[in-house]
Parts: sequence; C-alpha cells; structure tokens
Amino acid sequence: MSDDPPATEDTPPAGSSSASHTFRAQAVLAGTGIDLGALGAAERPGGAPLVVELIGALDGLGIAGFPATGLGAGRGTTGVAVLFRYGAVVFFGVSPAGVSEYLRQIGPHVRQPLGAADRETEGLEIRVGGARETFEGNVLVLADVTLEKLQVVADIMAKSVSLAHHERNIERQFERIEPFAVNLDHWGRGGRAAHELLQHLGTALLAEHRVVAGARVDDAPELLWDHPELERIWARLRDEFEIRERFAALHGKLALISRTAETALELLQNRRALRVEYAIVGLIVFEIFLTLLQWWLSGRVG
Repeated sequence: MSDDPPATEDTPPAGSSSASHTFRAQAVLAGTGIDLGALGAAERPGGAPLVVELIGALDGLGIAGFPATGLGAGRGTTGVAVLFRYGAVVFFGVSPAGVSEYLRQIGPHVRQPLGAADRETEGLEIRVGGARETFEGNVLVLADVTLEKLQVVADIMAKSVSLAHHERNIERQFERIEPFAVNLDHWGRGGRAAHELLQHLGTALLAEHRVVAGARVDDAPELLWDHPELERIWARLRDEFEIRERFAALHGKLALISRTAETALELLQNRRALRVEYAIVGLIVFEIFLTLLQWWLSGRVG
C-alpha cells in the first residue's frame, strides 16, 4: 500500500465530521462465501462482519474524518470495506480501481468466486452533515459517520446484492422448469426428466438455505442490540431497498419451484409404477395363456 493521498480543498481535516461531504458506498457479491478467519477476523463477536481499513492505493475517494475513534483516526481520509461470511463485500469511499484490487487480493479466500460479469453490485451515495438520518432522493443523509452506522448500511446493502443474485438465478430456474409444467407428457418419457427435476429441486432448496441461513435476510443485525438508536435508520434502509418484499417474493418463487418439481416427480413416479403394474398384469395374462395352451395341446394329444 502506498502513502496516504494528500488532502484537497474538499477534504475536511481529520476528526472533523461537521462539514458536509459525500462519499459512495458500493456492495459487491464476490462469491458464495468468504473465509473471514483467514482474513484476521478471529476477534469478531458472534456473526458480526469484518471491517477493514483501506488506505493508500486502495483509497480512491475516502470518508473525510472517519471516524472520530477507531479506524482511520488521524489519517484524513479512509476507505472502508465490510466483509460478510456469505460472500458480500461493501465498500465505503473506495474507487472502482480500489474495489477491483481488493477483490483480487481476497480472491483466494472466496468460495466459488463469481466472475466480474456475474457479480451483483449495488451503489448508494451518502452525504454527511445533515440534521438527522434521512433519504433525499437517492442520497442517504447522515448526521455524522460512525463505524456502527456504516455497518448498518453495509448489512442492508449486502443483503440486497445477495437477494439480487438469487433473484436472477431463480428467474432462470423458472424458464427451465416451465416445460415440465406445460408439457408433462413429453418430459415423462424417460429418466432424463426425473434427473432434471431433481436438479431444479436441489437448486431451489440450496438457494433458500443460502438466503435464510446464510445471509439471514429476514433478521436484524446483532449490532442493534447494543445500539438500539440505529434501529430506525436500519428499518428505513430495509424499506428503501425493499428487503422484506423481495425476500417474500423470492420465498414464494422458491416454494412454487419446489411444488412444481415435487408434483412432476410424483407424476413421473406414478407413471413408472403404473407401467410396472401393467407389466405384471401382462406377465400373468401370458402365463395364463401358456397354461391354457398346454391344456389344449395335451387334450388333443390324448
């Protein structure tokens, strides 16, 4: 990492959070998981995300005066990355080049990394210096910058990109499973149909597990237990990114895919069982025919 960039006229002095300034937050889904322990997260409490200070070459814009205590104190401008174990990284005050470079650095610790074209991203402009926390258009206004507030923003943005990733995958599953629902006769002719249905069912169950158990989209962060004053801004962000509505819609689609796959599998199994029964009946009829034929032949000989 290189030395800190020189201060400009737009950069307030270190420790000063009263002057109005703007920085950008960007969330990226890097993969299906991140080994936070390998990145120095052993001291984290519970499921708290890992917060990393990015300075020097990785600091493109910075967060002026962040924070009064803790990360970046006395540095003037500091970029921050918040990492989540389910694969999301949220950057604050970091340039696009810095984002790409840091994702490259942590690449060996990302499980099933996504290519640049497949990564889900989400951006948000943040302005510091308002009287209270609110939204003005598409800009989040904060009274001041603290580590806890950035963690709250990161929690919602990370959940948003995770939801977006699964929303896109589930749409693909809908397109692929539609032939089963429209034309079961065609797909019921061989074992390939059952194999593909099981794949769809497994994909749906895995996606639901990652959203519910991994990202815990429907849960509030543990941070709010220690900082209840941040619950209002967290709820506002959750509503702004429509987390609950998107989660409910995704859950409904996953349930529909599961029901469709299970119903189609049941029909296929019933058809196979029916064919087995037909075969058994045919064998019985054939055996009866052979017995009658033997009696008839023995009667003629006698």
